[in-house]
Amino acid sequence: MSSPTAPEPRAPKPALIFDDPLDQQSSDDTDHGWGERPGDGGGDSAADLRRFLDEKPPHHI
Repeated sequence: MSSPTAPEPRAPKPALIFDDPLDQQSSDDTDHGWGERPGDGGGDSAADLRRFLDEKPPHHI
């Protein structure tokens, strides 16, 4: 007969965190938002009109 072996230690379960999740910064806070284009410096009315026409929903034609 073999002697009983000690059970292997288990990894600890992650602790529950009851902090407010809205207080934490998310990736949405740091990445580029909707409609942002590289080089948007503003002030160019032709570029603004082009962007408006590009992003206009089809039912507004």
